[in-house]
Amino acid sequence: MKKAILIVALVIFAIALIGCPSVNLPVAAAGATVGAKTGVASGSLILGVFGNVDAGMLAAAKAGGITRIATVDLKEQSGLFKYTYTTTVTGE
Repeated sequence: MKKAILIVALVIFAIALIGCPSVNLPVAAAGATVGAKTGVASGSLILGVFGNVDAGMLAAAKAGGITRIATVDLKEQSGLFKYTYTTTVTGE
């Protein structure tokens, strides 16, 4: 019985370590000159499943009051069980 519990615990731990969330983030935007406005959106996932990830270009542009996006900067930080995504946009 103890061996079965240990094996189940090791399998769950291995799945938690190798799980990767899949988030489709844009790479760049074009059509406007670099402006003075900056907007930032970020979100986190715990264990690749739980959390709030609204780190897209549109959310960042809305936060900064930007109507024409010029540049996009994407950052991803991953820890043992937590993933953080941050999108920074500039524009007019």
